Amino acid sequence: MSKEIRENFGSKIGAVLAAAGSAVGLGNIWRFPIETGQNGGAAFIIVYILCVAILGLPIMISEFIIGRHTHTNTAGAYRKLAPGTQWKWVGRLGVLSGFIILSYYSVVAGWTAEYTKLSIYNSFDGKTATDFPAIFTNFVSNPWKPLIWMLLFMIVTHIIVIRGVKGGIEKFSKIMMPALFIIMMVLAICSISLPGASQGLEFLLKPDFSKINGSTILSAMGQAFFSLSLGLGCLCTYASYFRSDTNIGKTALNVSIIDTFVAIMSGFIIFPAVFNAGYTLNSNDIGPSLLFITLPNVFQQAFGNIPLLSYIVSILFYLLLVVAALTSTISMHEVVTAYLSEEFNLSRHKAALMVTAACSTIGIFCSLSFGPLNGIQLFGMSIFDLFDYISSNIFLPVGGMFIAIFTGWYLDKQIVKNEISNNGTLRIHYLKLVIFVLRYIAPIAIAIILLNQLGIFKFF
Repeated sequence: MSKEIRENFGSKIGAVLAAAGSAVGLGNIWRFPIETGQNGGAAFIIVYILCVAILGLPIMISEFIIGRHTHTNTAGAYRKLAPGTQWKWVGRLGVLSGFIILSYYSVVAGWTAEYTKLSIYNSFDGKTATDFPAIFTNFVSNPWKPLIWMLLFMIVTHIIVIRGVKGGIEKFSKIMMPALFIIMMVLAICSISLPGASQGLEFLLKPDFSKINGSTILSAMGQAFFSLSLGLGCLCTYASYFRSDTNIGKTALNVSIIDTFVAIMSGFIIFPAVFNAGYTLNSNDIGPSLLFITLPNVFQQAFGNIPLLSYIVSILFYLLLVVAALTSTISMHEVVTAYLSEEFNLSRHKAALMVTAACSTIGIFCSLSFGPLNGIQLFGMSIFDLFDYISSNIFLPVGGMFIAIFTGWYLDKQIVKNEISNNGTLRIHYLKLVIFVLRYIAPIAIAIILLNQLGIFKFF
């Protein structure tokens, strides 16, 4: 173990905001609205919230229990709770997942910074729908610009992480998360004030239960799992910094509410503007295409009659993406930094430097896979797509499934009870329900997601 004094979060609100920042990311904005629009609007939201409550909360509570009880990194936590067993690989998988995702996620984070700059320079003014695909393609295929932004984003992340838990992660979470909420509220007000916004809101909020089927439920389960960053090690690592009086159940509930709020609010921003612009979203608009091709065009069309408003909305939207991306890169960086620091007795500064250098190096190859290295294919995918596929479709669900099994079947139930109740100081009535979900429902649900994602067995 490192000889450095291990910090805790200084306040309960700091712990909640840091954990929420880990969960909130670009996926809340580029995937949830489209899934909602294509799967019955409010009907999908209801199913999603049920999936968060039934699947997400118990697994999040599990990660919090494991992290706070051991007060160590996610790999060390399993080694400490199950010495001499193979459970240590669950924690190590979380570290590996954080490392891989940070390596390619930082590339996309850099794109948000470039588009913030373009918005500030008013580069989208006067552009038509045919211009935006070319703007994006020319940028990501450039061998230098994306690299510079990716490296700058990694440097900012590095600076925050080396400042420690209280002075870095908690302090900046208290700044960035409120800023994220304020920006979202301003953008939502601007969007719902547009002519024809009511059609977009109706599309989002009017439930169409005829579209709810097995495939929809599976999509909601997957969205809930990935949106909350379960199985990644971030929540377990952050929980290791929780104070002894932190209410684990309440914190998990608050994080889930914040994450869901951000996802739904993104719909309030996007759909009124989309309907005002007369654009029809489709399945191709999920992911970077939505953020960097479709929405710049939508905002220009929707707010074009008031150039100043269009200018402000574009800046605020991409600044929102920068904040969402940064809270996520910080948490993933911390997962690997804490592991190296505590397992190999390194200083935080040295461990963080190793993480930044290694992830930046891999990030370079991920970035260049859109340009000079786009001809290199591994298993039929580019370097970027391969890392994305392995982490999202294999590592995260496998990690989440084993976390549920570990807590539900292996971990001493007295530990679970003591952590949830803060050693008997809190009255809890949901312990048996949580254990039941972790034993029987969560592993089966995640296995279905995993098999479906891999195409091994299509359930619907």
